[in-house]
Amino acid sequence: MTLVCGEVLGPYLHRRGRHSVAKRLAQLGVTVVEGSGANVTAVTRDAVRLGDGRTLPSRVTIWTAGFGVPDLAARSGLSTDALGRLLTDETLTSVDDVRIVAAGDSAAPSGLPLRMSCQSARPLGAHAADTVLNRITGEPPARINMGFFGQCIGLGRRGATAQLASKDDTANGFYIGGRLAATIKETAIKGVLKELANEARKPGSYSWFIKDDKRQQLLRAKRGEAPTIAERTA
Repeated sequence: MTLVCGEVLGPYLHRRGRHSVAKRLAQLGVTVVEGSGANVTAVTRDAVRLGDGRTLPSRVTIWTAGFGVPDLAARSGLSTDALGRLLTDETLTSVDDVRIVAAGDSAAPSGLPLRMSCQSARPLGAHAADTVLNRITGEPPARINMGFFGQCIGLGRRGATAQLASKDDTANGFYIGGRLAATIKETAIKGVLKELANEARKPGSYSWFIKDDKRQQLLRAKRGEAPTIAERTA
């Protein structure tokens, strides 16, 4: 098996987390192709062509090009970002129409979208529901405030790498590998189903505890506002 990953394996990862992933892939017998010129330029029936002119023979090619955004917002004539995510304010309300709310990671609040992942889609979906309910009752909707804990990459049923990060989604040097990380990944996947079932039984039960105060600093900087005293001393 050959993995063509462009410039670098796991660009989000810290170098230590990247080493953990590379080590596990090597144990599984996976050949990693990365570096300058390792971008895919063409896929044929029996080969993959790279930017540096190399041709890799392939009997089966699986193309994993990342996340995509449904084109509903763009087709509706609403304002979107370059990827097609609906442009909203910090309450996830469309900048074009207060009757339209974006749920999940197809939103680009204030033009500063969060990384597309279950970590953002779950709380943003719940927040969108809260925004709708607040508007129905005439209450002002709250602004989003959520952060990240990192990224977990499954590498077979017996191995994974859990890359930890700061709340603003900047990967750091801490990671968990091996069977423990695989257990964390498995638990996270099962946890999503449990959350959905609990929410169906008791609406509003889902909540998130990781907040990111740095986002407020970015928003103020974008608007050209002066930082607060707390931000200046942080």
